Amino acid sequence: MNILIEPHQLSGSIAAMPSKSVAHRLLILSGLCSGITDIACTSFSDDIAATLRCLKALGAPAMRTRFGVRMVPVTVGGVRTGRTLDVGESGSTLRFLLPVVAALGCKATFALHGRLPKRPLSPLDQQLCEHGIELSGLGTPDLSVSGQLSGGRFVLPGSVSSQYVSGLLMATPLLDEDVEILVREPVESKGYIKLTLDALANFGVEVACDTTTVDDVRCRRYALSADQHLSSPRTCEVEGDWSNAGFWLGAGALGSEPLCITGLNLSSGQGDRAIMAALSLLGARIGRSSGIVAASRDNLRGRTINVSDIPDLAAPLAAVGAYAQGTTRLCGARRLRLKESDRLATICNAICALGGKAEVVSDDLVIEGVPQLCGGTVDACNDHRIAMMAAICAAYASGPSVIVGAECVTKSYPTFFEDFRALGGIAREQKD
Repeated sequence: MNILIEPHQLSGSIAAMPSKSVAHRLLILSGLCSGITDIACTSFSDDIAATLRCLKALGAPAMRTRFGVRMVPVTVGGVRTGRTLDVGESGSTLRFLLPVVAALGCKATFALHGRLPKRPLSPLDQQLCEHGIELSGLGTPDLSVSGQLSGGRFVLPGSVSSQYVSGLLMATPLLDEDVEILVREPVESKGYIKLTLDALANFGVEVACDTTTVDDVRCRRYALSADQHLSSPRTCEVEGDWSNAGFWLGAGALGSEPLCITGLNLSSGQGDRAIMAALSLLGARIGRSSGIVAASRDNLRGRTINVSDIPDLAAPLAAVGAYAQGTTRLCGARRLRLKESDRLATICNAICALGGKAEVVSDDLVIEGVPQLCGGTVDACNDHRIAMMAAICAAYASGPSVIVGAECVTKSYPTFFEDFRALGGIAREQKD
């Protein structure tokens, strides 16, 4: 699907999407705990549908309700073994459920689509194999797992995906052994690990966290005792998503009228809550009250922002940087190369295609702001965040723009273009 966007300022108010990051965690834990859980969640993206599909295949069916979903855990009907778990293109689903399936001790094949087979699993795969698991088909669309995960010590570098740590943390309460997870400092994306710890606490599991030194290397230590077991909170709610809200707040920063997002938790553990501080640093005007955040333009100037802890904010920050006076440098962006696309390259290409100035320098994205983009044609490269970034940039361009492959927004935000129009944007499907 190609979307044609005509320039028009975005303003008004929109409710935040449910957090994909929080939803993954609550759904998985509710599928593994001791009782039925009702989860309030108003919308389901492709990635969340993938997690639900896999949990059902394992024996934890979900029933849609008026307010979200009712999860029946695998403990009710027993774990199903030998199943194919279709994760689609969801890296989160794969990285979270691979340790969980290993801890359940059942055979399964993960069906991977798109770029996912080529996205790295190292060193998580080595750690699983060192603890009793056999993996076959690494790097292919069919990844098979068998064996029984054992406890003990797991060691991971802090520079890899925090989802490896989160997957192990969610799997650990299924084991009958103590577990110690050591993550070598510095630890990137710490906010996402905090989300997992908060979710586990909601399901009755407390994780001991401290720092230690192993082989002269400082490590963050997460320890769980064998007597910790998941118990249902009976009800829980998926809070608003700060990652996707970042695009609307970025749009507000480019406009003369405020754009408000409702339904956000201002004390959330989501690391992407940092969008407020990052946009303020770029010169946007940010206002906040109970559950509401507003952004509008003030005096936008380029700055250097480290995105190693907030990689999903690189795209909306780049959109603002494209219009800010001077140079915006997004550093610490190495892991952007491993997303649905090589996001360092695709962000750069999108800005240039719309008439802006950007280049990749080593692992940094360097953007020279211009007074106004002129519009153009952007290939979303099957990356939801590229499509959304391009739409925000295009809304403030001087001429029309086309986003090729815009349907990829369904991965995280199925109603993105509906909300875009609700905020005054002009977007329509381009006919062949």
